Amino acid sequence: MQESSNQERIVSSSTSALWLLGVAFTALHVIAGARYGFHRDELLTYSNARDLEWGYVLYAPVTPFLARIELALFGTSLIGFRFFAAIACGLTTVLTGLMARGMGGGRQAMLLSAFAASIGGSIFFTGSFMSYMTFDLLWWVAVAWCVVRLLETENPRWWLGVGVFVGLGLMTKYTMAFFAAALLGAILVTANRRYFRSAWFWCGVALALVIFAPNLWWQYRHHFVSLAWMRSIHTRDVGLGLTNHFLRDQLWQVLNPTAVPLCVAGLWFVFARPEGKRWRMVGWMYVLTLAAFLVARGRDYYLAPAYPMLLAAGAAWGEKWLRSLPTERQARVLARAWRAPAIGGLAVAALILPVAPVNSAWWRVQDASGLQYNLQIGWPELVATVAQVRDSLPAADRGVVGVMAADEGEAGAVNLYGPAYGLPRAISGMNSNWLRGYGDPPPQVIIALGFKPEELDRIFASCQVAAQLSNPYGVANDSFPDRDQVYVCRNIRAPWPEFWKSFQSYG
Repeated sequence: MQESSNQERIVSSSTSALWLLGVAFTALHVIAGARYGFHRDELLTYSNARDLEWGYVLYAPVTPFLARIELALFGTSLIGFRFFAAIACGLTTVLTGLMARGMGGGRQAMLLSAFAASIGGSIFFTGSFMSYMTFDLLWWVAVAWCVVRLLETENPRWWLGVGVFVGLGLMTKYTMAFFAAALLGAILVTANRRYFRSAWFWCGVALALVIFAPNLWWQYRHHFVSLAWMRSIHTRDVGLGLTNHFLRDQLWQVLNPTAVPLCVAGLWFVFARPEGKRWRMVGWMYVLTLAAFLVARGRDYYLAPAYPMLLAAGAAWGEKWLRSLPTERQARVLARAWRAPAIGGLAVAALILPVAPVNSAWWRVQDASGLQYNLQIGWPELVATVAQVRDSLPAADRGVVGVMAADEGEAGAVNLYGPAYGLPRAISGMNSNWLRGYGDPPPQVIIALGFKPEELDRIFASCQVAAQLSNPYGVANDSFPDRDQVYVCRNIRAPWPEFWKSFQSYG
């Protein structure tokens, strides 16, 4: 009885430590997310959050829905808009540790795997801004956690949890379909195919489909427009070479390099060790997802959510192996096991977290490495410039003016900051903005953002440069690198309904 009580206290203490670690990473992302400004992708999410739908061209509705809640709670506060993303990363930390415990790991396995899952390049990047990638990560890890609990307890009711999180994942980012397919494949190639005869499994499938059904209906009503967007973006990514180094980038961009041995140990545990056979389904879920993304030529970060379950498996096996060593050696090995990820975590945090002063040498290194922090600079100044152009127009024109943006980021910036200047809502042909139309009545004078002169010449009979975009930092925002002039345009060449049919674009 005394021994049972002591074990319960140890488990409770380890769980408390795990939650404290999750809170610490949440706090880190909240602090980091207070820097710079809204990211271009956050601005398009802001626009979508203002018009809640069951679907959008770019993604399913969960992220805009969460953004709408944040706007209701915190207004347009930068920290408030990124708060749920920080929480999602903290929950990912906790769920990874709980998976390690489910696979037989103790306190060290729980904390080490949770820490290793929280210091990868992808999670550091997505934790400090509002992105569907962050919530996609959380739902994948939640699915894996439910699978671990299913295998640990052999209680088929956990299929309900799997179904809920698969459904939420599909309502967040469609790459969940790859993970769900890998899950089905993993069931087929292991003894767990017996669950195909379980009513709980089919209830989980039904739950996922019910949760996803509203978006599926929206896609049907909009001619599955997201498929056209995905084809367009995939063609762009392949053309730019962004899918060329998928395997290589797993080792140092997606994962923290110091966590790679733990992932290898996880695969070794589930595929090569007799005691790991119980968890083999987890290994197949990773392998089949990896193979699917390789065949489909996906981006490197698409696979990021599949690693926490391997880290948990590796830590659980590593802790058991550690116990087989002499006592004096255990301390040395454990110290080294923590030293490497601690150093690696600090190094990746310095490279990725948005903490450097804008346009400093270190900031430029971060920006040039593909983090695109320049996409968070210059948006308030852009809208202030548009307002100045509007104010310079004759009074008769100010009553019939519209703001037309080539890019969804520019449109989102006008929609975010424009009300303070009395600007109208921006119109744009990109993604879901095109579905919202051009207003009734249509504008007669247009302030145009993000276009090249030849593009505007094909649309309007008259366009003149009215201003040049700039910001106090002298940073070039890649959303409009060679399109930084603001134009005033009049006399559209074709009627608005006819023009609008050909104005749709994806980005």
